[in-house]
Amino acid sequence: MSWTDERVELLKKMWGEGQSASQIAKELGGVTRNAVIGKVHRLGLSNRTTTSSSKPAAEAKEKPAPKAPAKPKVQPKTEPARPVTPEPVAAEAPAVEPKPSTHTRKQIIPAGQPLPPQPSANEIPAEALAKVNEIEKKAKRLTLMELTERTCKWPVGDPATEDFWFCGLPVQQGKPYCEAHVGVAFQPMSSRRDRKR
Repeated sequence: MSWTDERVELLKKMWGEGQSASQIAKELGGVTRNAVIGKVHRLGLSNRTTTSSSKPAAEAKEKPAPKAPAKPKVQPKTEPARPVTPEPVAAEAPAVEPKPSTHTRKQIIPAGQPLPPQPSANEIPAEALAKVNEIEKKAKRLTLMELTERTCKWPVGDPATEDFWFCGLPVQQGKPYCEAHVGVAFQPMSSRRDRKR
């Protein structure tokens, strides 16, 4: 739909008459209420100067200010006022000491100190661990900046020390690690369950 000169003139006329954007859209056809509002704003017709909207403003100016409301009458009380008795103040409850938490936090190790052995290392099956040890002898020992999407990203050592590196061998299809490290990282559920027993 295009805004022809005739349609724009009809829009201006109807807008000036005080019709709503929905009414104008219905009359024009093929245009939405929002399109009418957008066109009105682009034409600078936002402020309406209609007789219907100016009448209430003129009437409001002509009317005298309303008189102050009359003071409400005080009704006599039927019951005498009851004396208010203060509520007894409860004695302060003794301070309750918080119970010590049974969950203990792991100790935070400052940077630069070697990490203690991780429990997950003990859970690796012996055959996978032997395979990893063999692979790590052949590893390329890459730094973080040398890694690509085709190199194994298995970290070896403590990141806080200079002797930290990544495996760097070719990755297994669709995995971030080489074949040996995939065997450690992605173990079947059943073997993980068996180790926990």
